[in-house]
Amino acid sequence: MTQLQIGPHAVQPPVVLAPMAGITNAPFRTLCREFSGGKGLFVSEMITTRALVERNEKTMQLIHFDETEKPRSIQLYGVDPDTVGKAVRMIAEENLADHIDLNFGCPVPKVTRKGGGSALPYKRHLLRSILREAVSNAGELPVTMKMRKGIDDDHITYLDAGRIAVEEGVTAIALHGRTAAQHYGGTADWDAIARLKEAVPEIPVLGNGDIWSADDALRMVRETGCDGVVVGRGCLGRPWLFGDLVAAFEGTGTYARPTLKEVAAVMLRHATLLGEWLGDEARGVIDFRKHVAWYTKGFSIGSELRKKLAIASSLDELDALMSELDLDQPWPAGADGPRGRTSGRNRVVLPDGWLDDPYDRAGVTADAELDTSGG
Repeated sequence: MTQLQIGPHAVQPPVVLAPMAGITNAPFRTLCREFSGGKGLFVSEMITTRALVERNEKTMQLIHFDETEKPRSIQLYGVDPDTVGKAVRMIAEENLADHIDLNFGCPVPKVTRKGGGSALPYKRHLLRSILREAVSNAGELPVTMKMRKGIDDDHITYLDAGRIAVEEGVTAIALHGRTAAQHYGGTADWDAIARLKEAVPEIPVLGNGDIWSADDALRMVRETGCDGVVVGRGCLGRPWLFGDLVAAFEGTGTYARPTLKEVAAVMLRHATLLGEWLGDEARGVIDFRKHVAWYTKGFSIGSELRKKLAIASSLDELDALMSELDLDQPWPAGADGPRGRTSGRNRVVLPDGWLDDPYDRAGVTADAELDTSGG
């Protein structure tokens, strides 16, 4: 493949870690970068523009980058063009990041009910205003966007949104091949990724959705012609997937098939990094609990021991429990399948009157900006 270019940043292989609330914090990004040898682009979890402008304490911690992170990539969520512009200008002037991604793909109700995330591209003029403010305030920083196909099958927006993005100077677009109504259910529509690539040949298009293995990534590029891939749920409990992706795109080496002993070592390191980042070992282990099921999927672990691992409260306890596992177990067959949320939704929660007119701004109020970051 040709090199993926995000503004001045060369991304080779063309692989991006998708922003995931509560997941893609600095410790997890560190693990993924280590397995990739520093190759690829690793994006922070979602930062809300209002919280950033107000210098919310939690938000300021979330935008902390390790000195080895190059380029530093922040994803912003915003609904109000002025607030988005202020947040982008703050990032540029204070050198807080090297790349800004805008979130127009989040399908969760607390976001869409404010008109944000995957609901926002339906309002074409509002989308254009936000993109214009972001790009004009970014200086030399590249601005990209991540979006979904639309709100539901009756309100598809991605082709219009793609053209608006090109016209407003967005550097690249990532498309998750699902609607907001699908949430994470069903199968991602890779044909939509191909159609977007045909519609906006001027800039890179990245595909997202149902990449569970490195071979899935290669197949997506081959079938859609996209310029790169964005990996989300596929790396949950599998940070070594980024090493596999490097091997796949560069055509070298073999894929990781760690034993349970090797997986346990990664788990302990992940929990340790979280404790160091949070400044409290117990908080780090508690935050790590949600990762246990993802890391251990497919391995033979008794239900009681699995439950104890998921409620561990210290590194010593976590280490002691893992020593009780049959650590010689090889990588289990079929362990690369879906992880994380897989449910769909029948209805997307939207502001009143949101669907009445795709060009007005009905429903966007002064409190539309979320005041906390991280999802």
